[in-house]
Amino acid sequence: MSKSSDRTNGSRAAAAQDRSGAAARGSWARGRWMVLLIALVCAAPVIASYLTYYVFKPHGGTTNYGTLVEPQRPISEALIVKDEAGKPMPLASLRGRWLMISVDRSACDEACATKLYFMRQIRATQAGERERVVNVWLRTDSDAISPVIERAYPDTRKLIADPAALAAWLPVDAGTRDTDHIYLVDPNGNLMMRFPKNPDPSKIKRDITKLLNGSSIG
Repeated sequence: MSKSSDRTNGSRAAAAQDRSGAAARGSWARGRWMVLLIALVCAAPVIASYLTYYVFKPHGGTTNYGTLVEPQRPISEALIVKDEAGKPMPLASLRGRWLMISVDRSACDEACATKLYFMRQIRATQAGERERVVNVWLRTDSDAISPVIERAYPDTRKLIADPAALAAWLPVDAGTRDTDHIYLVDPNGNLMMRFPKNPDPSKIKRDITKLLNGSSIG
């Protein structure tokens, strides 16, 4: 075989190798973009939550009634509560929906009953969106609940929690206790908002309506 023929065959082989390499690089690039796209789709709910979280901070100043909790305080996997049957469960297992949380003793006094009433009414006013919200009463003891309270709030989760664990997780305003506030947890399990003592329920409703309208999660 002549040298000219060898060079021609070599050139063809090199060209074929280049085409093969280009195809492999193209396939690798497509695969990388596909992985990135999948990761973006999976992260979209979290991104949406963070965007919604900061919708409350327009350029003209904050318009939310509740106080945003910063930095975020996720529900600890170690925070174990007891359900209505006395069975232990992680509070984090309630992730997936918006949680309105109140903390009080089982002997629910007037202030406790007022918070439970506000929470029930605020949830009810969300109409078709109300199933996205779960009301949670974290009881700091295992004493019996009044039958009147049981009947009045059948849709409120009545869970027993360690008061020390709650105090470590739930922030308070100056001069208040966690039993003075209503708290809001997002569907990702992040404590995101604290409402003031003796709150205006119409303003809490406004905040929660804005969150539900601005978010597709939960």
